[in-house]
Amino acid sequence: MKIAIAQINTTVGDLAGNSAKIIEYAQRAMQSGATLLLTPELVLCGYPPEDLLLRNDFMAACDDALERIATAVPGITVIVGHPVKSDGCAYNAASVLQGGKVVATYHKHILPNDSVFDDVRYFSPGREPLVFQHQGLRCGVMICADVWEPPSARLAKLAGAEILLVLNASPYHMDKQSSRHEVARKRVDETGLPIVYANLVGGQDELVFDGGSFVLDRDGVLVQQLPEFEESLGFVTLDTNGINRANPEQAAVIASLPIEAAVYQALSLGLQDYINKNGFPSVVLGLSGGIDSALTLAIAVDALGADKVRVVMMPSEFTADMSVNDAEGMAKIVGVRYSELPIKSLFENFQEALSEEFDGLPFDTAEENLQARIRGMLLMALSNKFGSIVLTTGNKSEMAVGYSTLYGDMAGGFSLLKDVPKTLVYKLARYRNAISPVIPERIILRAPSAELRPGQTDQDSLPPYDVLDAIMEAYVEHDASRSDIIGMGYREQDVTRVANLIDRNEYKRRQAPIGVRITQRGFGKDRRYPITSKFVVTSTK
Repeated sequence: MKIAIAQINTTVGDLAGNSAKIIEYAQRAMQSGATLLLTPELVLCGYPPEDLLLRNDFMAACDDALERIATAVPGITVIVGHPVKSDGCAYNAASVLQGGKVVATYHKHILPNDSVFDDVRYFSPGREPLVFQHQGLRCGVMICADVWEPPSARLAKLAGAEILLVLNASPYHMDKQSSRHEVARKRVDETGLPIVYANLVGGQDELVFDGGSFVLDRDGVLVQQLPEFEESLGFVTLDTNGINRANPEQAAVIASLPIEAAVYQALSLGLQDYINKNGFPSVVLGLSGGIDSALTLAIAVDALGADKVRVVMMPSEFTADMSVNDAEGMAKIVGVRYSELPIKSLFENFQEALSEEFDGLPFDTAEENLQARIRGMLLMALSNKFGSIVLTTGNKSEMAVGYSTLYGDMAGGFSLLKDVPKTLVYKLARYRNAISPVIPERIILRAPSAELRPGQTDQDSLPPYDVLDAIMEAYVEHDASRSDIIGMGYREQDVTRVANLIDRNEYKRRQAPIGVRITQRGFGKDRRYPITSKFVVTSTK
């Protein structure tokens, strides 16, 4: 018996397109000799559908689409993830399609309500296992979070399951795949059952699904793993002893990507799908000669093609010649349209208009931010005129501490590096240059600077980025208290300063564009802190 795994990139709400893709994969699976196809969680409607699930017309349309799929592929058993309403309750469901009909439906048991997940908002929990017969094999069905805890797998085992088929929409963050393997092995150890794990792939707003669907045999050995960050149709052969490990052409293990490669692919796929699924014709970004905009440009070209990327250098009187030269040089290397729009005269005009209000006051962040807002205004004008979406270029470290300008460098439609710490920015630049040198070496080596006043560097205002990023990770991603972080060996003044900046700048982050999530807790769906708050996290004791 041959099971097919459909690692599909869907679009939320595109019921016709998603259905067509499921049918296509089912037909390909049949042509390859498979008799059963496993698809990801909520593959029919796309994931996460969010408040579309509150619409009766949406739920009814999903029901109709499921029936059409069943009719279209009567020659193969297909397990399809979809939402369903039953007896006044909505469920995250998986239905078994056989012989042109829906023959059984499973309701997800465990509804996560943390991190980026809102299942409790939309769904009721299922209670019963689903075990169905297929060519003499008793197959147990589970959905995503059901495999992360023991009860659902045990119920399936007690109901007679001989194999577990798990539908997933498991979003990416760094090192997520190893966690999935670990959890799945625990279920194998507890039940003695092999697991077939189908995961979604593709970008949906700030989430990226990395695929990497896999199969564990009854000994917990990884015998199949599909590629990460791309659609794929995989197969695994079963015999009377369960998963057959002696069939490498049918059960090949594609190794997981190294960390920098995986993050780079996640960012590329997230950007590509956001632009293409939303119908933007192209992107435009400000190219400063600094590392963040350089990495953003490299990813944009890799994801979209040079013909869909435009860059603008907007030098001021504080912009170094090397910045202009490096920006132009990189634009030529990657082959994108490059323009220079100097802002000196515009800046002078704004200063003149404000001269009476600012009379006698020193040059400070008001003038610095004014330059950033002029640049943002020019980029948005180009966006309006040509339909390109503006990519902002700030990173997570800057977003954390507010080292960014509202309506300036934060102005745009998509923040590609929003969840990428500055130290990781440099690693990603090195990774990309190892493939082919597109980022000039001087951009990587020079001290980072916003170039908004003479001789400025980021470290004039911030701790060194390796210190800042470590404190930020502990405070934001792991909810460590200030005293905990000081106990990790960081100076109290640095910890207090960074934590205060993070707390103080929540109002800015609420107004930032969305961006790709690659850490365990990004600024967006993950971390929901009040803007108005007097609580200070000092100690966990």
